[in-house]
Amino acid sequence: MTGLAGRSTAAPARPGPVSLGEAFRVWLRIALLSFGGPAGQIAVMHRILVEEKRWIGEQRFLHALNFCMLLPGPEAQQLATYIGWLMHRTRGGIVAGTLFVLPGMVSIMALSWIYVLYGRLGIVSALFFGLKAAVLSIVLHAVHRIGKRALRSMATLWLAAVAFVSIFFLGAPFPAVVLAAGAIGYAAGRSGIAGFDASIGHGASGPDPADGDTLLGEELPAHARPSHRQVLRDALACLVLWLAPVLALLLLLGPDNVFTRIATFFSAMATVSFGGAYAVLAYVAQEAVQSHHWLGPGEMLDGLGMAETTPGPLIMVLQFVGFLGAYRNPGLLSPLLAGTLGGLLATWVTFVPCFLWIFLGAPFIERMRGNRALAGALAAVTAAVVGVVLNLAVWFAIHTLFRETWKLRAGPLAFDVPVLGSIDVPAALLALAVAIAMFRFRLGMIPALAAASMAGVALHLIGVID
Repeated sequence: MTGLAGRSTAAPARPGPVSLGEAFRVWLRIALLSFGGPAGQIAVMHRILVEEKRWIGEQRFLHALNFCMLLPGPEAQQLATYIGWLMHRTRGGIVAGTLFVLPGMVSIMALSWIYVLYGRLGIVSALFFGLKAAVLSIVLHAVHRIGKRALRSMATLWLAAVAFVSIFFLGAPFPAVVLAAGAIGYAAGRSGIAGFDASIGHGASGPDPADGDTLLGEELPAHARPSHRQVLRDALACLVLWLAPVLALLLLLGPDNVFTRIATFFSAMATVSFGGAYAVLAYVAQEAVQSHHWLGPGEMLDGLGMAETTPGPLIMVLQFVGFLGAYRNPGLLSPLLAGTLGGLLATWVTFVPCFLWIFLGAPFIERMRGNRALAGALAAVTAAVVGVVLNLAVWFAIHTLFRETWKLRAGPLAFDVPVLGSIDVPAALLALAVAIAMFRFRLGMIPALAAASMAGVALHLIGVID
C-alpha cells in the first residue's frame, strides 16, 4: 500500500539472523554507552535493540525487564544477559552480560588506584568533595523519578512510606522489607486486587515494533523450551563458579580473613539485593561502614560518584568497597595488590549469580508473559524501593553534611540524628545548588557531576575547603 506522499506504509522487513560476532560488537557499543544508572542503561538498550536493530519487540522487551526487576542484582545487566541468551543461547547470555560489566570494572579499578594513591592531594580531595555533593542530589532525584513512575495509587504510596519507616526508624532488614513487598504485590495481583499496576515506565520510549516484526518474533525459541537437563547443567556451572572460590577462601583462610568476609558478604548480598542499585546500596553502605568498617560514609559517596560517571551498572561501586576493605587489611600482601584482589573478588561474587538467575529462570519465565501475579509483585517491589532509596538519601545526607551525629534509641526506634551545629556549610550549599540545577533547570546527571566537581576544585583553590 502507498501513502498519500507516495511512500510505502508497509512494515519494514523482519531482520535476518545475527551472528554472535555481530552481536558482540553491538553489546560492546551498549556497554560503552551505558551511563546514568539503570534508567539510562535500559533506555540505551531499548533504543538500540528495539528501535534501531529490531532484534526484540516492545512487549517482549518489557516482559524480560519485568522479570529482571524481580531478581536480586542489577536489572540492566540481567536484561542484557536475558536478551543475549534469547538470541544465542548460553554463549550469547555470557557475552552480553560480561561485556555489560567489563568497561565499568576496568574504570572503577583505575579510579580506585588513583583514589588511594592521590586522594589526599588537596585538588583530588576537592574534586571528590564536589562529587559527594552532586551524588546526594542525584539520589534525591532518583527518589523523585522512581516515585513518579511507581506511586500511582494509595496502596503503593503507603507501601513506600512503610518501607522507609521500617528501615530508617525501626532498623528492619532491607531484604525482609523488599521480600514482604513482593509477597504483598504477588498476592494482590493473583487475587485481582486493584492498586498494584506494573505498567510503569522504565525509560523506554519511541517506536514500539510488534514482536512479530522483530528478529526474535513472537514464537518461543527452541532453547527456551525448558529442558531440565540443560537448565540444571547451566545452573550447576554458575553455582560452582560462584561458590567454589568462597568455600576455598573459607577453608584456607578462615572466616575472619578480609577476603573471606568480602566473599561471604557480597555473596549474601547477591541473593537479597532486590529493588535496583540505589536500594541495595542503602543496605551495603550501612553494613560496610558500620559493621565491617571497610570505609567511611563519605568514601561510600566517593565510590558512588565513580560509578555514576563510568559506564556499566551502578552496583560496580561494590568493587570500590571490596577494594578499600582489602587495601586496609592487606595481611602479608602489599596494600595495592590486596585491594585489587579484594575489588575483583567483590565483583566476581556479585555478578556471577546474575547469570545463574537468568539461566535458571529464563526458560520458564518465557512462558509467563502477561502473568498478573508477577506484574503485581513487580509493582509492589518498585513502590517499596522508593522508600528504600529515600532511606539511602537521608542516611547519606546525615553522615556527609554533618560532622557529628548521635544515635536516638526509644523503644523500637533506633536511628541517627545529626548535630545541627556540626553542619558542613560549603557541602550543604553545593548540594543545594546541584539539587536546584537538577530539579528546577533539569540539568543532566553527567553535567551536574562535572559542574560539582569543578566547584569543589574552585572552593579549594580560593581556600574555602582544605
